[in-house]
Amino acid sequence: MDAATLEQAILEIVQRPGYQPVKPRVIARKLNVPKEEVAEVKKAIKRLIRNGKLTYEASHRVRSVRPADIGGDTPRKPGRIVGTFRRAQGGYGFVRPAGAVAAGDRSVDIYIPTEKTHDAATGDTVVVRVRSRGRSPQGPRGEIVEILQRETYRFVGTYFERTGTGFALVDGTVFARPVPVGDPGAKNAREGDKVVLEMVRFPTAFHDGEGVIVEVLGPSGKPGVDTMSTIHEFGLPEAFPEDALDEARRQGESFDESVPPGRLDLTDLAVITIDPAEARDFDDAISLEVNEKGNWVLGVHIADVASFVCPGTALDREARQRGTSVYLPDRVLPMLPEAISNSLASLQPGKVRYAKTVFMEFTPEGLRIDAAFHNSVIRSRKRMTYEEVDDYLAQPQHWQKRLGKQVHELIGRMHTLAMTLRRRRFERGALELVLPEVRVDLDRSGRVIGATVVASTESHQIIEEFMLAANEAVAEMLHAKGVPFLRRVHGTPSDRKMQALTEFVAELGLKVTSLRNRFELQELLAAVRGRPEERAVNYALLRSMQRAIYSPQEEGHYALASECYCHFTSPIRRYPDLTVHRTLAAILAGRRPAADLVELAALGEHCSDREQRAEAAERELTKVKLLAYLAERIGEEMDVVVTGVESFGLFAQGIDLPAEGLLHVDSLVDDYYSYDRAAHTLAGRKAGNQFRLGDMLRVAVSRVDPMRRELDFRLVERRARKAKAPAGGAAKGRGKRTSRTAKTAKDTAARSPKSRTTKKKSRRGKG
Repeated sequence: MDAATLEQAILEIVQRPGYQPVKPRVIARKLNVPKEEVAEVKKAIKRLIRNGKLTYEASHRVRSVRPADIGGDTPRKPGRIVGTFRRAQGGYGFVRPAGAVAAGDRSVDIYIPTEKTHDAATGDTVVVRVRSRGRSPQGPRGEIVEILQRETYRFVGTYFERTGTGFALVDGTVFARPVPVGDPGAKNAREGDKVVLEMVRFPTAFHDGEGVIVEVLGPSGKPGVDTMSTIHEFGLPEAFPEDALDEARRQGESFDESVPPGRLDLTDLAVITIDPAEARDFDDAISLEVNEKGNWVLGVHIADVASFVCPGTALDREARQRGTSVYLPDRVLPMLPEAISNSLASLQPGKVRYAKTVFMEFTPEGLRIDAAFHNSVIRSRKRMTYEEVDDYLAQPQHWQKRLGKQVHELIGRMHTLAMTLRRRRFERGALELVLPEVRVDLDRSGRVIGATVVASTESHQIIEEFMLAANEAVAEMLHAKGVPFLRRVHGTPSDRKMQALTEFVAELGLKVTSLRNRFELQELLAAVRGRPEERAVNYALLRSMQRAIYSPQEEGHYALASECYCHFTSPIRRYPDLTVHRTLAAILAGRRPAADLVELAALGEHCSDREQRAEAAERELTKVKLLAYLAERIGEEMDVVVTGVESFGLFAQGIDLPAEGLLHVDSLVDDYYSYDRAAHTLAGRKAGNQFRLGDMLRVAVSRVDPMRRELDFRLVERRARKAKAPAGGAAKGRGKRTSRTAKTAKDTAARSPKSRTTKKKSRRGKG
């Protein structure tokens, strides 16, 4: 039984006339679910509660949601609300009511002070008693009075011993104090080991809780242990089950490089791939010609993963459960076994490979006037890296002999068309945020030797434009045929959020009228490009926008200024793309695709959750590795930019080494400072003594705590504020910057004898 069918069956039981609230295991019995699948029933009930369709009563009994529940006046007791808890780094947290989860409304989040969080951990489903509904800086206030459902009972921490008792200090700020874990040496743990513990009792303000060690990962600080800790902390998948591997092997044994009937033979077409130097899977290839009418004919050829991964198989089950590949600094956790992702479905040069092809005809001005879709067979002529294409663009004459006339001219055409499409996209109002994408550099043993901000260059932009064009063409065709499919949607920001953003940038001294207008947003981003406020404004805009998700709802993509959009171009690493391929395959076969909106919505939510989990794990591990690197460099100086101003100090991010730390106000000993919330400044009593967003500082690393994810700086000196960059864009030569379309922001590396960087495929520019 798939997730959507299971949820529907649960709802039918709970909503029957005469139903009396019962516990999840009783519902499982009513469904005749095997014992080994009871956990899936509990997960389904939890999803329904988060979506506001079910709720819990006393003693963990399940019932349907009544209108009063969302308003906060449950029949249990007035003023109590069920929702999901999220703990902030400061110990306090927020609860989002169940009804608001379904509506996607963040404005009704309930602020929970530290002392009122009970023993809740992030992700727990809780009951809140609302104490105040008045407007305050944090919004409505409340206290947690009951934990209905735990997000997880397992955590990762560092083991140590005190007075004959073993403790684990859980990573991050989930718990304020160490958790007792029983006898010293449990599971042969040693002081400083990273361990996985299961909570027996969760900590509260009155007791430290209790846990038990279930696995020892290894000494803290040993290369690779931090990665294993992150994998366990986020529940990431590792090894594939044997039945999925067996199926992948059978697919490899049955595949041959002939052109089967029913597929368009494009093996003589000039096709190339452009990827990072270390990429091992190539799921997109490009061809480009000029037809007799003088129009561009762009071919985007995407690996036909659907021909190897059929619905209901072991491979499909595992891919669906994973939802996405996860790219960690020192390894990749792929969605599909490597026999598929790095071989059969990879568009390797010189190999005959199956593809889904989209041919798009554009006028010389970049207007798409036609699109055709095919099951095809291709043979890539050349594998290019981003670095090689950038070098070609800088000195094309040096590449003529190396590439040959056909491929040399192809890359030149690609650049011309891509820049034309890019210009048209911004003319229709697309937004592009400038945000740092960090690459951690590792030596052969896995230790961090540095980090850089990955540059986005024209080679990335070429691929990005072609992938965006293909995604949009497929989505518009499916929409025109009235076929339900998983779209990539990015909702319009709320008026409240955009008004707050307008006020924020005005306080920075930037002249704006109303940022509800996307073209004024474009002007704002252009105005701060190259200025000290650039990062602060880009991050503020990011926080003001909704998160891009997967959904069958007919909603456009705000950041791309696209009315109809989906993900089609990366089926090797994203399950939603695979579902779109299957829908397209059915249409090409003359069949009406079978689709259920309820099931699609549940799948979209699952894939969105998996994507967010992967992104959070990637960010967390990158942060941990940077902190471990800096822990050995106390006193080392670096240039930073102020990215946040609070009453307790300044948040600042390194320019060359992109780590973010805190300059606590107590460390600013040259003056007495007061916080101006409206102006986002810390102002001293001395004339002109002020810190504000975008200020450039020279700091020294003063304290690092990788386990608590904390980095403190000490001020060395202030830097002069940068002059505004020339109108029309950033100053040339700013190599260490990256432009990312907002959909990827919401919504790469090389090996040498001395160092290695992340073995991941760049996802910038891959749709």
